Amino acid sequence: MQRVAITGAGTVNALGANVPETLQAFQDGRCGIGPLSFRDVDRLSIKIGGQVVGYDEAAHFNRQQISLYDRFTQFTLLAAREAVAQSGLAFTGDLAVQSGAILGTAAGGMNTWDDNYKDVYEGGKNRVHPFVVPKLMNNAAASHVSMEHNLKGPTFTVSTACASSNHAMGLAFQMIRSGASKAMLTGGSEAMLTFGGIKAWEGLRVMSKDACRPFSANRNGMVQGEGAGVFVFEDWDHAKARGADILAEVVGFAMSSDASDIVMPSKQGAARAIAGALNDAGMDASEIGYINAHGTGTAANDKTECAAVADVFGSHADQLMISSTKSMHGHLIGGTGAVELLACIMALRDGIVAPTIGYEEEDAECALDVVPNVARSANISAALSNAFAFGGLNAVLALRAA
Repeated sequence: MQRVAITGAGTVNALGANVPETLQAFQDGRCGIGPLSFRDVDRLSIKIGGQVVGYDEAAHFNRQQISLYDRFTQFTLLAAREAVAQSGLAFTGDLAVQSGAILGTAAGGMNTWDDNYKDVYEGGKNRVHPFVVPKLMNNAAASHVSMEHNLKGPTFTVSTACASSNHAMGLAFQMIRSGASKAMLTGGSEAMLTFGGIKAWEGLRVMSKDACRPFSANRNGMVQGEGAGVFVFEDWDHAKARGADILAEVVGFAMSSDASDIVMPSKQGAARAIAGALNDAGMDASEIGYINAHGTGTAANDKTECAAVADVFGSHADQLMISSTKSMHGHLIGGTGAVELLACIMALRDGIVAPTIGYEEEDAECALDVVPNVARSANISAALSNAFAFGGLNAVLALRAA
């Protein structure tokens, strides 16, 4: 089996327009969640989110591209550009054929859906733009990334709600490890902060009106965010031979299904995915120093995740650091695991563990070291990234320091 290196990273999210800005925000414990600003927001009961503020699509794309690219696709393309530039790869010749893109999203072109539903149902329009379908389809971002970077290998989209990015990155990891591909662009994106997007989530009654406070006893729900995270996963030997700067090594991946409830999480399902990732990596639980938690800030998720971690790690759970960066950038749904992987890379590469901000009250059911409110310096050699989705679909990645 081939080893898998991460040689490039890119992002756009509420904390920053690129990776350096995002990592600085992690270190500072800065919150990117604030008042939402879009059409009809006054009709919502939830009015906060991790919105990409001040974003100007015309600064990055021409008019023809904008007519084709939904906001989630635009975010993906910007993140992919940053990741490819950092990797130093040029996808030509055999490498183009041996490389592809596997990306995650839950909703795809939600802005396009929202705009056109309003035009047709409320505005009474009888025609829509001819590019509506290619703009809103979930695979649009993956397809445009492949076209922009000449990726001629396996390219597709994974849609598993909140685990979409981790599933996508895990599959990309497996393709390179098996020798089927030399390099893959992978990660995910979401742009669900629209009237229709938030209105739908309001119905679930899992959203906070004031803040995201994972693991804190007074937590009262999740807060949505938007953006993208994209990485270049590359065959280790290929990366070393060309002298690439390796950010981290992906060493394990596991998936599980709760097979129990469409919205309520299962401790057993989460634990199987965590243990499976360790087993796939050939790691002992004692090697893990940091876990980027799913940590949504809902009562059910946080206590279930902590119980799963305690079950898998036993006495070592007390030595672990586990934080949720959703407290800063919000829950990007299908894109969230990709932005969160940046926190794992920061812990492994820079020795800085991102905090769980907004933590105010201890919860006996979340009695782990959740790195409350302030980032921490630590020597971390291995980390996990958890993602647990509605539908009971779980995906966990294991990484080592390069």
